[in-house]
Amino acid sequence: MKKYTGSITIDHVAAAAKVSTATVSRALNRPETVSTALKEKIQDVIKKLGYIPNAGARSLMLKRSGTIGAIVPTLDNAIFAQGLSEFQRQLNQSGHQLLVASSNYDPDIEATQITNLLTRGVEGIALFGTSQQREALKLLRTRNIPYIHVGSLAAPLNGYASGFDNAEAIKLGVKHLLDQGHKKFGILSGITANNDRAKDRVAGALALLAEKKIYLKPEVIVECRYELQEARLGLKKLLLNNPKITAIICGQDVLALGALLEAQKQGIKVPKDLSIVGFDDLEISRHLLPSLTTIHIDAIGMWAQAANHLISQINGVDNLPKKIKANVNLVIRDSSSTPPKR
Repeated sequence: MKKYTGSITIDHVAAAAKVSTATVSRALNRPETVSTALKEKIQDVIKKLGYIPNAGARSLMLKRSGTIGAIVPTLDNAIFAQGLSEFQRQLNQSGHQLLVASSNYDPDIEATQITNLLTRGVEGIALFGTSQQREALKLLRTRNIPYIHVGSLAAPLNGYASGFDNAEAIKLGVKHLLDQGHKKFGILSGITANNDRAKDRVAGALALLAEKKIYLKPEVIVECRYELQEARLGLKKLLLNNPKITAIICGQDVLALGALLEAQKQGIKVPKDLSIVGFDDLEISRHLLPSLTTIHIDAIGMWAQAANHLISQINGVDNLPKKIKANVNLVIRDSSSTPPKR
């Protein structure tokens, strides 16, 4: 076989296989239209030449880009990295590629990222949560671009969702603390502005506490960014506002970890003096000392379902479910127990 230098093109493949470029194109893009023997011959040539098909040309022929976008609030969070990894694995099985963008919890940035993904010809988009600008969602509808909300069961504009009820999920941890006998609570939450998940978790916790005639004052509900230092400062503020708190409900495991570190620095024994419950069940949570009681979210299953649903939308499958519920359960470990006797 003739040796080529420089870029290898479809013309080189066609010449080496002694077929037309159109035949090579069909073998690559519509293999069912080419005989098995000819397809194997062309694949053998491609392998020997090291030819890499041009994605742009393939997209033009098939009128499909083969790419799907995903926008998450941040890439600096293990729960998103874990989910996106599974999302990409599922897409790869269907021959799709993933483009990832982040919004920094800002609806304006997210709207811009949606537009950016559309200009790159994505066939569908996964959006995290439901805090998007409605005009951005309407744009997707106008362009007939399939999309799905991940991480929540709510779906604006009667859209699709793969996730769970955040307000109900947090109640698993609150109920556990109530069952242990706690009555003095503090809440360490993520920033609720433009974050429907954080807002719903606070609302869910307050609702269950209210059912038990426990009403929290604003000063024992502290919002902070999902950062260890911010969480440590948050715990300081909570205990300063009410030193009698015996249980902290955290809206995310990073917040719980920061609270645990600060408690240990202050000589507060967890869980003897203070119980802490997290949310998400990050990998590190089971390895902490004490290990963290937290709410486990099946992030892998949630993102896998979202990928398969999105692919089904793209393929025009009818009667798809509006809501796909992810598994959620409480994992009781060593950071929670009965309140101290005072």
